[in-house]
Amino acid sequence: MRLKRKAAFLAASVMAVGLSVFAVNAAEATTGRKPTIVLVHGAFADASGFTEVSRRLVARGYPVRAAANPLRGVASDAAYVRALLDSIDGPIVLAGHSYGGSVISRSAVGDRDVRALVYLAAYVPDTGETAAELTGRFPGSTVADALRPVPLPDGGTDLYIDPAVFNERFAGDLPARQASLLAVAQRPVTAAALNEPATGTPAWRTIPSYDLISGGDLIIPPAAQRFMAKRANATVQVVKGSSHVVFLSHPEVTADFIERAARETSRR
Repeated sequence: MRLKRKAAFLAASVMAVGLSVFAVNAAEATTGRKPTIVLVHGAFADASGFTEVSRRLVARGYPVRAAANPLRGVASDAAYVRALLDSIDGPIVLAGHSYGGSVISRSAVGDRDVRALVYLAAYVPDTGETAAELTGRFPGSTVADALRPVPLPDGGTDLYIDPAVFNERFAGDLPARQASLLAVAQRPVTAAALNEPATGTPAWRTIPSYDLISGGDLIIPPAAQRFMAKRANATVQVVKGSSHVVFLSHPEVTADFIERAARETSRR
């Protein structure tokens, strides 16, 4: 009888230990959950440009979503991206390229799930600033005379980059054939979007920010990128000689930088 009681006691003890280990492992799985990486493209591009960056992040175990940024206006585009963020369960690292930086600075406001903002050769506007104004604040941009307007039926204007200079000014460190295909498939941004002032308190004032600066950028001058990154107290990495499309010409560096943001803010 004593042997049966002892066996029952040992079995219960083993089960209790097993349940405790299971609970610890479950807790670790929850706390160690990798954030979803949400990528927001900018003007003259689309979500497919993030293919190589996404491939690398997915291979490292990160869920990834590449948003189809409408490029119609900062407020409306931010609301569109915010709807996507609200549909995602768990922590998020939100990354934006170029004009996409203006969008993520607004869409992440008040979102407790967004652990980090990652700016990729991007605008990091403060209240009242526009993408157009920030572009011209420092010398070095060649975009103004490269834009080709297309009047819209509603009275607005779409802007494209002239395909003849797309490679040289937008994607100078990509093979000419690849850049020419990007020029063909470019998505326009409205003139109104580039001139729409940022409103409210930007998300980078409360969310840790990371800024990957393209050192050879002919769209957003590197000096402007450094100014915005310093103001946001961002963690900075400079890719020397990179064109504006740093995520295309340096996908490994870009993926590493985004993952760094994910790791460093995972316990926030």
